[in-house]
Amino acid sequence: MPPTNTAPIHSAPPPRETQNMRAIGLMALGFFSFAACDIQSKVLTETLNPFQIVWFRQSGLVLGILLILAVKGLHILRSKNPVLQISRGVTAVASACCFTIAITYVPLADAVAVSFIAPFMVTILGALVLREKVGIRRWVAVSIGFVGMLIVIRPGAGVFHPAIFLVVAAASFFSLRQILSRWLSGADPVITTVAYTALTMTAILSVALPFVWVPIPDYQTVALLFGLAATAGLGEVLVIRALDIGEAVVLAPLHYSLILWATFYGFVVYSDLPDSWTFLGCGIIMASGLYTLHRERKAAKRK
Repeated sequence: MPPTNTAPIHSAPPPRETQNMRAIGLMALGFFSFAACDIQSKVLTETLNPFQIVWFRQSGLVLGILLILAVKGLHILRSKNPVLQISRGVTAVASACCFTIAITYVPLADAVAVSFIAPFMVTILGALVLREKVGIRRWVAVSIGFVGMLIVIRPGAGVFHPAIFLVVAAASFFSLRQILSRWLSGADPVITTVAYTALTMTAILSVALPFVWVPIPDYQTVALLFGLAATAGLGEVLVIRALDIGEAVVLAPLHYSLILWATFYGFVVYSDLPDSWTFLGCGIIMASGLYTLHRERKAAKRK
């Protein structure tokens, strides 16, 4: 005999604080998965082409999207702004490819630290493209963040590698992707945006794949590719679910947990540890980014 359900039929939703705590846990696990995906990407760059790696990285997500389309129907792809949706997919391809090529040459933790300039790029693009009002305090925070980036890369100090500019390009494309997301928010459901991005990325990369394909050398590489797709897909699902039940302003700072996982994985796999200058620059970037998020939260409350 099934247990009697004594809860009311129309129970109240959990308090916002409870939802936020669950979302924080999901977001933290999501970034843990993304960092695991990044270190597998770096290992795979030793034998495979970066475009090939990004294609496999997307495969887990696109298979999930195809399954959803098969179950729920093609109406998910109905969009009020298909051109913007496709454009978002193009920026996602560019960002992922630039970052994967970059980590072929630079330590993962350094690449992640430089990628943290993305929130500042979003602020700049928001002011230039969306005509968002940005006060002097946020402009100062953006400037300080770029100083932190220069401390990490230290041009002229003998530790600089030109590939770090690819991380800057990746962060720029990621920021443009975020701006497009703001344009699309409220117009299309989240699942529509995710579907367009996944399908656009896969279509572009599939066109390039025959020209860059490198034979997969062994079963260890096959296992890494499966792990790559699984951790990438899991990370996407966890982050989307976290943003669905939690407040974005509460969850945004968790992005910086990537540096912890990147440092951990880099040490375990390559015995790489960032030097004190990298930690200093990363700390400056994180402090400036958190202040920028704080100002955005206050601005949102005023609105």
